[in-house]
Amino acid sequence: MAVAGGESELSEKKEMTPWEQHSAVISIPRFDYNAPSSLLHHSHSGFLITCPIKREKSATKEAISLFAKYIQCGNSTEENLVSKRRKISEENVDGDCVNGSEGGDVEEGACSTVKVDTDGERGPLLKLVKLTKSGLLLFIFGKSVSPDVVGIVSRIVQFVESGSSGSLLWCNRIFPIQATCSLNEKELREVVSKLVLQFVNDNQKLVRPIKFAIGYNRRGIETELNTPKETPNALELLDRNKCFALVASAVKDVVSDSVVDLKTPELSVLIELLPLSGVPKGSLVVAVSVLPRNVVSAKPKLSIKALVSDTKTKGEKARND
Repeated sequence: MAVAGGESELSEKKEMTPWEQHSAVISIPRFDYNAPSSLLHHSHSGFLITCPIKREKSATKEAISLFAKYIQCGNSTEENLVSKRRKISEENVDGDCVNGSEGGDVEEGACSTVKVDTDGERGPLLKLVKLTKSGLLLFIFGKSVSPDVVGIVSRIVQFVESGSSGSLLWCNRIFPIQATCSLNEKELREVVSKLVLQFVNDNQKLVRPIKFAIGYNRRGIETELNTPKETPNALELLDRNKCFALVASAVKDVVSDSVVDLKTPELSVLIELLPLSGVPKGSLVVAVSVLPRNVVSAKPKLSIKALVSDTKTKGEKARND
């Protein structure tokens, strides 16, 4: 009987896919509870990931694996990130190791996330931020670290579309965050103008007039705020049309010969309202990016390209229901 049981266990291990074997040793990082406050006062780059509800842990493991493979920080001069080693760390501050289990919301774990070694000092490259919405993961870099997040997501999209190593399972979409700011007219205009100018300077061969489109995802947060007297300016920009008008004005201030084209935009300005946990009520922060057409999809609505097929997404949703 003991032999039969051993053979059965060995058979189960053989049937595990490479990803299942790999995910078994990837740990769930702990939330950085200082991050929301930092987002209120400083701009950060990072990634906002959508995933199936109740699969946040699985998506976190998958995301960490992707980041360890694709994040390159050699171009970041602010932190002198030169000749660094990336690794998935399984040690927490006490030296213990805890593996995350499948299912359920992401809980405060005991392990660090992707790390780099810099001049003998080790610190977290990415921080996991706690959100109030399920089916979302937010990773941010330190405020002085600005890697090419669009290039990272572009490589991931290319990897998935090539089909060379199979598709992803849990990370439905990865939105590259180039900058964050408070949701007010002054800051949003400044951030959009800066990113559009950077995009145009980096893409000198754009056909004129430049076609652009705007996407704004509020994720239902606009229906949860009922205190307009506290932050009237921010609540005003929760109106989709008013936000579109402001962003379009900022784009045209930088590129006067630009026109709106929702079908084939050369550049897309995407804005994501971040459902941060642990911030004062009415304090609204948005993530902003100006993206090339190779990472966005215009149909059925403007968004980051999906990394998981609709068939898999619907199947997972049906199982959760």
